[in-house]
Amino acid sequence: MTVPGTRAAAQRERVLRASVEIFSKRGFRATSMNEIAAGVGLSKPTLYHYFRNKEELLVLIYRDVLDDSLRMAHETVAAAPTALDAVRELLVSRVVYTCENQDLLKICFEEEDELRPDLAETLLERRRAFDDVLADAVLAHLAEHPQVRLPMTPKTFVNTCLGAVNWTYKWYSPQGARTPAELGAEMADVLLRALAP
Repeated sequence: MTVPGTRAAAQRERVLRASVEIFSKRGFRATSMNEIAAGVGLSKPTLYHYFRNKEELLVLIYRDVLDDSLRMAHETVAAAPTALDAVRELLVSRVVYTCENQDLLKICFEEEDELRPDLAETLLERRRAFDDVLADAVLAHLAEHPQVRLPMTPKTFVNTCLGAVNWTYKWYSPQGARTPAELGAEMADVLLRALAP
């Protein structure tokens, strides 16, 4: 295990960042370890000292994104004054994160089939944990406001919201008229109309 704060940890982080850039441009399958080594100025044997193969790199990229997302989700819910505020802030923060990390999210949404089934299942559990945080906030709001009538099941509503906010990686332009936060607020306003009494 690499100790955080060491030179080895910094080198691993540098390789991971370069891998994100290369995978997002060329795709996981088309990328070789030679290209990654060249991208960070390492020899191939040195790269193998830090990572066994490119699949390990892909797994770590997924793990970091999902762990960051889950941590931020728990912090968001803990800070929100109401369940509805929690839902809103979860959606806004997801749009912001997705727009600010488009290369990263492109890999996460487009390279999932490259993972071995056993590795994919472990990562899917992490993703479901994030989905559950949003679902729990929606259910808490519905319990507090029994007069609200969702036009779909809560699970379908959560999946609709996540589909909308996660897809922004595909079309958001940093040169556009809206910042990620402004876009997130607009999208949340539209999506949350379904939770209004």
